[in-house]
Amino acid sequence: MHYYLQGQQKIEYAPKETLQVVEYYRDETDREYLKGCGETVEVHEGQIVICDIHEAYRFICNNAVKKVVLKVTIEDGYFHNK
Repeated sequence: MHYYLQGQQKIEYAPKETLQVVEYYRDETDREYLKGCGETVEVHEGQIVICDIHEAYRFICNNAVKKVVLKVTIEDGYFHNK
């Protein structure tokens, strides 16, 4: 979840199933790399972006913003990499 306090930012998002995997998810980095195209939206202060686990997103501009980012982890009873 990203809550924008100041500024604006463009975000491109798409369902992961429509993208090509470049590098599979790694628990140690909490990252996976995909390529393809999605829809673009511009987010402004006061707005919230919530991404589901089945969605990919990336920021396509480098505007200075202030935001609160919350990441929710759902594990199977324990944290492998924590």
